[in-house]
Amino acid sequence: MSPYWVMMGLILILTPIICWLFTLGREHTRTPLGKAFEVIHEKRYYLHALGYLFIIKWKSTTDELNEPIKQRTGNWTDWIYSLEGETTLWVQQTFENAWLTEFLNFHYLFIYLFLIYITTVYFAYVGERDMTDKVTLNYLLIYAIAVPYYLFFNVEVTSSWIPGMKALLYHDGWYTVFYATHDPLDNAVPSLHVAIPFGIILLNWLHCKEKGIKMREWTHWPYHLFIVANTILFVFTIAYLGIHWLVDIPLGMIVGGIGALFIHHLQPRMRNDHGKMFEGVTKKKVINHTFWEGAATLVILFLVLSAVSYQENNVDERVSMRLGGGDSTYEILTPLSFGEDVTTTITNLDDSLTLQFTIIWVEDSVTAMDQGVIDWSIIETNRTIYEVEPGGETSITVTDEKKWHLVILHNAATDTDEVIEVRIINDYGDDQMAKAIALSLPSMWMTGFVLHRLKRLKVAGRSFIDSTPSHLWEEE
Repeated sequence: MSPYWVMMGLILILTPIICWLFTLGREHTRTPLGKAFEVIHEKRYYLHALGYLFIIKWKSTTDELNEPIKQRTGNWTDWIYSLEGETTLWVQQTFENAWLTEFLNFHYLFIYLFLIYITTVYFAYVGERDMTDKVTLNYLLIYAIAVPYYLFFNVEVTSSWIPGMKALLYHDGWYTVFYATHDPLDNAVPSLHVAIPFGIILLNWLHCKEKGIKMREWTHWPYHLFIVANTILFVFTIAYLGIHWLVDIPLGMIVGGIGALFIHHLQPRMRNDHGKMFEGVTKKKVINHTFWEGAATLVILFLVLSAVSYQENNVDERVSMRLGGGDSTYEILTPLSFGEDVTTTITNLDDSLTLQFTIIWVEDSVTAMDQGVIDWSIIETNRTIYEVEPGGETSITVTDEKKWHLVILHNAATDTDEVIEVRIINDYGDDQMAKAIALSLPSMWMTGFVLHRLKRLKVAGRSFIDSTPSHLWEEE
């Protein structure tokens, strides 16, 4: 059974227990079971469920674009590596042990899903309508904000770049198939495992601050602490498991912050807390918003397209992965429809070492994945092994339909310091750039909205936590 469904099953079982546990001593806040459907209808919580279904589809569509456009968007990992070096390798080697790895692998997936789904249920259960809205939107919109960075600024996970760094999460039998089919390994920046829980933390703080509640006196302080503690653990986990770079942490906090501010200021409008949703909206205000937020969107879009142009002009200098002696890693090829194919071009950028590789169905790789390492001796058994000579290039075309493939690469050198740099370009024969830009525009606009809102609040002499619609400012 897939790890995802195991975790969702555990979440289903634990949801009532968690809600009961965090409301001990506050039984009066609980929603009686007999009134659950009445509350769901009255407060329109069914829209929240539809929102989750929508973002699942949004993510699926985004992931389908990730690989086809990489031919143009390139890879930025060398920039990140030049900034922070091998700090995450030190973290992994300092703390590595089998028990900790198993625990953090579980924590990385389970608690992440837990915070996404149960936090919504918890706030609905205790009658916090506004927070229910906000934490639901937090997942939906923070992912939307991250879309252009995932599509246009590909950064490989640390285990595909730093020699000797183990992929403790991805190269581990039970998890391998799930992550290979759900998690593009070059979507490292920013970390949603930081962005989403940080967004919840900030929303909690903004909520209490605006209502004049001291955080420690807030009814839901214990649950807030639970989120904070797990967010801190996520910071360590993503570095330890060979996933994220350290820079992903502050960048994830920025994305989470933009999302939280957008939600905090928009949610009262959506709930008609200050009159009808579009009350006070005038032609002048529409023009003002369109100009400033449109200008911010265009600036961000210009920067994105400039980055794409830069990568296209420097394709010959592009490095996709780095393998130290004895290292193995993989590139993911997404499933093809009938009549489609993908041509993978692998270039060995080293001038003395030979690169080995093979192409394998994801399901067939599981036996070779153990404790963060790919056992090449298992991979090469009864497999066609290709070699790319120093400075050489090889192209392979895959036509299998409806199958996930891995291009597993191996450096046979014995010394970790003997590093092979590899360039991989996958040609799916379909330019999806226009679609990728369209999916990215909401993120750009939301960023522009937040910047414009903060500017307007400052000019009006009001706090950035003030969610009151602007048409009421003069009345107050």
